[in-house]
Amino acid sequence: MAKKVLILAGDAVEALEIYYPYYRLLEEGIDAVIAAPTKKTLNTVVHDFTGWETYTEKPGYLIQAHAAFADVRPEEFDGLILPGGRAPEYIRLNEHVPRIVGHFFDANKPVGAICHAAQVLEVVRDKLKGRTMTAYIACKPSVEGMGAKYASETLYVEGNLVSGHAWPDLPGFMREFLKLLNA
Repeated sequence: MAKKVLILAGDAVEALEIYYPYYRLLEEGIDAVIAAPTKKTLNTVVHDFTGWETYTEKPGYLIQAHAAFADVRPEEFDGLILPGGRAPEYIRLNEHVPRIVGHFFDANKPVGAICHAAQVLEVVRDKLKGRTMTAYIACKPSVEGMGAKYASETLYVEGNLVSGHAWPDLPGFMREFLKLLNA
């Protein structure tokens, strides 16, 4: 039976951080399901590093969410990917997100969190306390606020959690996530 991975997203998800994992999973024959607050077409954004003291943001491609958070049964999935962008800052407020994300930690299933995804993990901070992970540098206070140690490496794996700084780290991020998923 084919593996099944859930990707949690929302409007303003970083384009590369959703498209790259989504297509990479499909390429491996893995059923990839995108869930959002509502089942709709999502607007992605393109974050780039152009010499500013922070990243720039432009509108990106559209991508379809296959399911609403309320309809997600996390026990049906073998792994979870949390892309970054600005979506994490508001999807973490959805009442279903703690239940969904918490399941993957409780069941010790692979979790991939890249860039601003650390903001989503704040709703399950008890699962991160004492762990080590990385994230986009602006999320370092979020990581430390959860009681986790911030790793300066751009890619970090600890137990069932693969974490990465930003979209330039996607090749290693997906390689490590797939290793855990196929273990």
